[in-house]
Amino acid sequence: MTSLFILGFLGMGPSEIIIVLIIVLLLFGGKKIPELMKGLGRGVKEFKDASKGDNNAEVDNK
Repeated sequence: MTSLFILGFLGMGPSEIIIVLIIVLLLFGGKKIPELMKGLGRGVKEFKDASKGDNNAEVDNK
């Protein structure tokens, strides 16, 4: 999957990917991006746990 992203995900070249990353950085700022990624990671983890049917998964209440 990573090589697919590097080689051009959805027909985007490296320059377009860099431009999109710069725009995201300008919109959200450097301090907000780690928080967004942390939330995204939690969401993916919860989705995986739910799709496995794991009812005993721990929930982070931090």
